[in-house]
Amino acid sequence: MASTVPLQAPIGQRALFLTTLAVPLTGWTVHALTLHRKLSAARRDPLTGLLGRDGFTAKARQITDRYGDHALVGIVDLDHFKQINDGPGGHAAGDRVLAATAARLTAWAGNRAAVGRLGGDEFAFAVRIGPTRREFRLAQLTALLTQPVEANDGALVDVAASIGAACPDILGTRDLAMLQRAADAAMYAGKHTGRAVLAGPQHATMPSINGRRAGRPGTNLLGRTA
Repeated sequence: MASTVPLQAPIGQRALFLTTLAVPLTGWTVHALTLHRKLSAARRDPLTGLLGRDGFTAKARQITDRYGDHALVGIVDLDHFKQINDGPGGHAAGDRVLAATAARLTAWAGNRAAVGRLGGDEFAFAVRIGPTRREFRLAQLTALLTQPVEANDGALVDVAASIGAACPDILGTRDLAMLQRAADAAMYAGKHTGRAVLAGPQHATMPSINGRRAGRPGTNLLGRTA
């Protein structure tokens, strides 16, 4: 019994010391978590809730690195969006279209994908889709994004979207920047055609016009001229 007495005091003091430390540390932990949530929220687009450019890039790289040839990187651009903003519904209708596009793209891609708003009416995605299902899934996305959107006054707003996509096995690279540039060129190749375009090697070498990749109109999903 006597041998345990000297040990009780240090243990009790140590417990008291740790308990005392826990109070301010808990406060700082809560503060740090709150700050982390705010920073995370700041990396998301406030209108659509999608990842911003930096957040999308980080997550998209994880997807291309992890899934390799089964990764699909895409660019989505809404057609005639300025006409929606300038129409009867004004910018409120435009905001509804942007939010609906984000929700539809997220639902199509699934919760393990990366979906971002790059700015304006341009969106991006990185998702795992195998080679045999690319054509079907891109056609599915096209149909989904072109459904009318109900504005605040109940009126239906017609929506059109151009989609370009790129994958590592066709382009021979997992570099996200190169995949996005090819997808962007493919998107412009199919602009206003109502068809998604899967980039081929020719889209990775197209010249840039005003900082954007130039595509050839009338190219179909497989990258062949229609």
